[in-house]
Amino acid sequence: MKFSRRLFLEGLSALSIAVAVPAMAHAEDFKMGLLVPGSVSEEGWNRIGFNALKGVESQLGAKISYVELQQNPASFEKAFRDYASQGYKVILGHGFEFQDAALEVAQDYPDVYFLISSSAIHEGNVIGLNTDTSQPFYLMGVIAARMGKKAGLVGGMEIPPIQQAFAGFKNGARSVNPDFPISEAYIGNFTDTTAAKEAALSMISQGADFVVPNASGATVGGYQAIAESGPDVRSFSIFSDFTQVAPNNILGLYVADYAQGVVEVVKSIKDGNPPTQNVVFGLKDPKVISFTFRDDGPVSVPQEIRAEVKAISDRIAAGEIKTDGE
Repeated sequence: MKFSRRLFLEGLSALSIAVAVPAMAHAEDFKMGLLVPGSVSEEGWNRIGFNALKGVESQLGAKISYVELQQNPASFEKAFRDYASQGYKVILGHGFEFQDAALEVAQDYPDVYFLISSSAIHEGNVIGLNTDTSQPFYLMGVIAARMGKKAGLVGGMEIPPIQQAFAGFKNGARSVNPDFPISEAYIGNFTDTTAAKEAALSMISQGADFVVPNASGATVGGYQAIAESGPDVRSFSIFSDFTQVAPNNILGLYVADYAQGVVEVVKSIKDGNPPTQNVVFGLKDPKVISFTFRDDGPVSVPQEIRAEVKAISDRIAAGEIKTDGE
């Protein structure tokens, strides 16, 4: 993910304004802050966090602010403290990497709620919001094993949310064919599009005809590799719509309307009913998670496989299939 100094400064400016206004003048304001590990201008993970913040603004009338940060834990803690000290009631750290900093700061601000994306935590006023990505990835794995010969998974960092997603893919594929070959690689960051592209190209050169990148801002590099390799290499769009990057390769779209899920959680906090446990969105929450097929590409998923995937999806939503266990 590319770091935007301009937007970061805008975020700091918003914080400065908040400091300058006397606290009593806006005691009635409900304020929410957002920390993202990169730029919200890019399609993908960070944009989803920004959309969540804007949803809280438009639907709940909240005052909002955000900062774009590099992968620096010290800056995470400082940003949390800045917002908490300025009367922000809810602060969303958009990524598992914000969890430790939130736990540290939350001890000093018991009346502030620290929401952590892609986290299973619930400790006092630190609440994890986790979309179970293993569930839609399980469906992708089923399709890959039905239509392909070998799959490749390109991750950013080896952290629980990405490991969970990839476990879902592997479990889905191996529910169809226990011997279906799957390669897996991590580039060690979320910003290096070239590294993601090279990892995907390496997998394709070794016979992978299904490749799924999951590396936040670097994800687009994986799709570039897929597109350049021709229509015989297939993929799925994750989190946002990447079909413009690889129009001849993407068979389906997994889109998480995480924004609406966050709005509901923040509304419960605003109404005085905060969650009593960590929040997990899944295929049982169609307003938050959707998995759809494309019909406008050179290759599409056959109807019989679609029917199979629909039946599996229904069973996952009903809790009959566990998707993330190794």
